Amino acid sequence: MSNPFAEQIALAMAEVQAELAKAEAVQQELDGLTASATTKDRMATAKVGSQGQVVSLTFHTDAYRSMAPAELGKALTDLLNEARAAVGEQVAARLGGFDGLGETLRLSMTGGTELDDVLAPLYAMRPGADPAAAAQQRRADRQEEFRG
Repeated sequence: MSNPFAEQIALAMAEVQAELAKAEAVQQELDGLTASATTKDRMATAKVGSQGQVVSLTFHTDAYRSMAPAELGKALTDLLNEARAAVGEQVAARLGGFDGLGETLRLSMTGGTELDDVLAPLYAMRPGADPAAAAQQRRADRQEEFRG
């Protein structure tokens, strides 16, 4: 005779393992992710990594030599911000597959999902347990969490 609770836990653990494997694959992909941007006048190109770190800054002309310091500073700032925005879009696209995962985990930790139904038999097995009172207390605890 199989235990349905054990089967549900096994299925949940399998889902968690699958999400973990997916997260590890995305992390490896993000580690090697870069994006580049080039100034409009083709004076320079900046390449940044997934954390926004500058990987390279290449000058293609010597036009920077005749620029005022403030003008050069603005050009480089704009260039780096453009490259960082490009890599940020790539990171967001890759992390999009995890949308809602954090909310699901948060709700399951606070008793706000179908996990309550799965755990209800265990709550009922505790000595002196009143399942209705336990559910009411979890709702009150959750409400208190949001009040600060």
